[in-house]
Order: sequence, then structure tokens, then C-alpha cells
Amino acid sequence: MEFVRNKTLEKLKYDLVRDNIIKYEDLETAQQVAEAQNVNIGQVLISSGIISEEKLLKFLESKLHIPYVNLDDYSLDKKCLSYINFNNAQKYKVIPLFEIEGILTVAMADPLDLFAIDRIVEDAKCEIEPVISSESAVLKKIEEYYHSNSSVGQIYMDENRPKYDWREVLNNENISSSLSDEHMQKLIRAILKQAISEDIHELFFEHTPDGLSVNFRKESQSISTGEIPLMLISSFIAKLKTLSNLDPTVSELPQLGKLSFRVDDMALIASISAFPTIHGERISIKIYKPPKSLKDNGFDTKKINIIRSAMQKPGIVLVCGSSLSGKTHIIYSILSDIAQKDKNVMTIESITKYDLPNVNQCELNEHIGFNLDKAMRFIEFQSPDILYFEGINTKEGLDYFTSLVFKDKTLITEFLAENIADLMKKLAISDFSMFKSMLTCLIFIHNKDSIEVFDKISLEKYFA
Repeated sequence: MEFVRNKTLEKLKYDLVRDNIIKYEDLETAQQVAEAQNVNIGQVLISSGIISEEKLLKFLESKLHIPYVNLDDYSLDKKCLSYINFNNAQKYKVIPLFEIEGILTVAMADPLDLFAIDRIVEDAKCEIEPVISSESAVLKKIEEYYHSNSSVGQIYMDENRPKYDWREVLNNENISSSLSDEHMQKLIRAILKQAISEDIHELFFEHTPDGLSVNFRKESQSISTGEIPLMLISSFIAKLKTLSNLDPTVSELPQLGKLSFRVDDMALIASISAFPTIHGERISIKIYKPPKSLKDNGFDTKKINIIRSAMQKPGIVLVCGSSLSGKTHIIYSILSDIAQKDKNVMTIESITKYDLPNVNQCELNEHIGFNLDKAMRFIEFQSPDILYFEGINTKEGLDYFTSLVFKDKTLITEFLAENIADLMKKLAISDFSMFKSMLTCLIFIHNKDSIEVFDKISLEKYFA
């Protein structure tokens, strides 16, 4: 269990000794008890009688030049409860007192907890001015005011708050001041864990004047979740690259790598793309969850039969949807479903996401010159029966793979489209005429709960 800290006391505890308020031996003993009981050192100093709570709070007031407020007989402005939800109030031991001209005064047991202040500012969307109060008094007021009226407790409970926040790991005293590989790995793991807990499949890091911004992409929107401090950026990026088998000494050229990691009991794969910009490298991470069966992905028997039938004859199976809709996930499920030992199922991918039984997966490698052009020139010598290739960006590439249908090959690929109308508009371009005529099955992912499957007859009606 992680030691519960009070950052204010952790910073000033030795000043208590230097000012002859407590003895060094008492401080050392209190530190050991605090770690053993998983409480903060202030609680131990007070409960053991080494120092009175009032004297300790007055000491903090003089050192920090932050006012001390006795909450015992204090009446809060109930309107201010809307600024801080109950969960955050209890978690960070903070309660709003009053608001004047856009400045919210809050009572805190730990006014140097900058992460807590940042989170409160983010929620309240106004400037915060902290005052010092005792931990027990703050918790008592939280219980009194948020639960004095059942509706208040319900209104300010943040049911949609993240279950996990990577900044809590960053806020740890050791990580925020250390550049060690171990601490950087903990920070990487924390960011990925929050992404998975919020069902995020793409995140990216961008340089800002203040640090490295950590952004989650959800439904085409970029959501900033915080920043990694400037002093940690180089070590953080170097460790991320090393874990992804990228060269940490190279920042002037694009690099593409793969990261394997675990979140709880789930083993996951992510592609890591580092791209140079004038402000520093922009790093993008795409997370791929393990493939499920077609049935577990929501396909009924009729849709599964259409897909299986199309995969048994020459033609093209096209999987479409918007960005991050899960196209690759569905394709991996299809490949797993149809893979047989008597069929040569092959793939050409920039990054192989998961090891699929009975599938010969091919991963491109620009570093040694094994690019898509070379793969196209040699793949036929392997006599694939079924071939999956990622989206093709050139007409020559598209025409080549389409021509494989005339050689009795079954192809599966993906296409980006926001909706069916958008897809039809794109396929109406003359460059896609041959490709369109070879389609035997179209799978369109509207969202995870709505996936349409069209057979060749249905497609002919659309294209008529």
C-alpha cells in the first residue's frame, strides 16, 4: 500500500526540528509509525502528543504565509459546494468556503498539494486561494455540508470522474523529482492505465512551453489530461522509445515501434509513432485490444454467415468506419475466425497487433528497406489464399491488390468513412471503379453497438 503523504508537512518537517519545536528523534519515530500505519506524519505527531494540532497549524501558517482558519464554528457559503464535487472534496481533504470576484477560497489540510489544487481549478474553472485548516475539521465539514441534505450529496457526486488519474503518480514526490528509468516506466504505465480505464484507443504527446502535454483522443476530440514537467521530458521520451524498440538517440527522423504492456490482467499492444516537428517530437500511441470472436463483437448468425461466405471465394471484403471505430479489431476477429491450417492466410501490416494462430503475419520494416512496394513484388511467391493489407495510399498499390482477385485471391482491407453516404461518395471516384466491382462484402461500423454487414447483392443495389 502506498504511503499516505501530506506534501506540506513532508516539505517542512525538518523545520520543526530546526525551530526547536520537536526533537529529531521524535520526528524519526513519527515517520516510522506513519509509514507502518499508512497515515501522514502530521496525524502521528498530533495523536502521540509530540505537538498539539493548533501549534502545528500555527507553525505552518507562519512558514507558508497562508492564513489558518478554525472551521469549528465556521459557516460555509453553500452555493460554493457546486465548485467542488463530494468525491474530490473527500479525496483531497478540501472544502470551499466562499467566493469573491471570481476567486474561490478553500480550506485545505495540505495546501502544497499542487495536484489537488490543479484538479480543483480544473473542476471549478476559477482561481483558487487556499487557507490552512486541520484535516479532521475539513473532513467533519465535508460530512456535515455535503450530506446535510441528501440532494446536495447527489448533485455534487461526480459519477463520471475518471477511476484512475495518471497525474497522481506524477504527483508522487519521488517521481516528480527523479529521472530514473524505474520512475519513468511507472509514469508511462500510469498514463496507459488511465487510457484503458476510459476506453481510449489513441493518445499523443505534444511539446508546450510548460512541458509535454498528454492528450487523449475520443470521438475525434482531443482532451488534454495534464502535462509532464519540462525536466522529465527527455527521460520520459527516451524510456518510452526504449520500451518500444525505437532509437532514443534519434529525434530528427520518423520512427514507428510497438509496445507490449499489461493493465491489470489484460495484455495489450500499442503502436508508437514518433514524428519530428519544429517544437520537438510529437508522439502518437494507438492501443489495440485483443481480438474477440465475431459473436462477442455483436455479430448475429446471419451476419457471421455473410462474412464467412465472402471469405471463401475470390473478392474483396471491406471494413469501414470512422477513425478509432475499431476497424482493425474487427479484421483481426475475422482473420481468427477463418484461419485454417489448409489455407494460407497472410497479412501485410505496418505493425502486427496480436499473434494470430494459423495466420502468416508480415510486418513491414522501413529501416531495412522492407516497405510496401517490396512486399507487393514478392507476396505472390508465397501463394496466399487470403490476404489482409492495410489501407493503400496509391492508385498503383490499389490496382495491384485488386488484380489479385483475378488470381482467385480473397482480400480483406479497411477504409476510412464517417458514414455510408461518405463511403459511397468516395467510392464514386473513377480510381475505385475496379476495386468497387470486386467487393463481395462490406462491413460498416457505425459504433460498437451498430455494425452493418452487406453481401454482394445488397452492394449492387447501392452502386446501381
